[in-house]
Amino acid sequence: MCQFCVQHGEGKRWYLNARNYAFDLESDLRRRGFMVDFVGGFEKWRRGADAGLAALRYLPKPVAGLAAGVVSRSQQKEHFGQPVPLEECARIFELATNITRIPCVCRGAMAPGSSAESCCIVMTVHPHDELLAECFQGYTGGPDAEGFEKLTKEQALSLLRRCEERGLCHTAWTFMTPFVAALCNCNLSSGCMAMKSQLGGVRVMWRGEGVARLDPERCSGCGCCVPACPFGALRQAGPREVRLARTACWGCGTCRTWCARGALALEPRRATADVARVW
Repeated sequence: MCQFCVQHGEGKRWYLNARNYAFDLESDLRRRGFMVDFVGGFEKWRRGADAGLAALRYLPKPVAGLAAGVVSRSQQKEHFGQPVPLEECARIFELATNITRIPCVCRGAMAPGSSAESCCIVMTVHPHDELLAECFQGYTGGPDAEGFEKLTKEQALSLLRRCEERGLCHTAWTFMTPFVAALCNCNLSSGCMAMKSQLGGVRVMWRGEGVARLDPERCSGCGCCVPACPFGALRQAGPREVRLARTACWGCGTCRTWCARGALALEPRRATADVARVW
């Protein structure tokens, strides 16, 4: 069990604790203000983050490590994420029943005239329509931009399945921890700032509670799953051989959608000796 489950899970996985979705953003003005500033100022923050990540590459490793650690600790208090497999996303939608599809800010939704894909989800216990109107005040999407759409649980899961078919993984995110308010659907090529930060040495996301296992008896070695892994944990090792680097697996479960033979499955990370401490 990861540190956030211990701190915020009350015996459950932190993103399955109903209390973490039940903050009333009509009265919690500090948290509401954080979310409004986060979304409205994301483009400015993105430019600063890109510059910071570039600067880290030129610093001596000890200094870069200290700076990255400071940012990571701040993120834990404000905005951190973790991959969540589809079956647990379904459980989240049982807890947080107000669900809205929104434009993805990592894809540049807050850039003027952007046609950023609307594939992220806001889900809360209390209605959040007024909050979203405030967060996206002044938002002007491009000609191909989609608007905001209220979803049922079934519609939301259908969206997530379509995302998996494109190699996107689902990640749950806090907004002033422990409040969980969003599920993102991303990979590195789509512009995910969390993944970019991880590669740059700044930890803003923790590995999932599960880890993939590859069954060699079922695997045909076709390699269909290889490009589907958002984290590069799968590779084609030969004409009919696929290998899984479990230490590189983040436990999103996206690869399972791409395997017609059911050779990939998730198992609890804490119960596996080889990666139990790899978070």
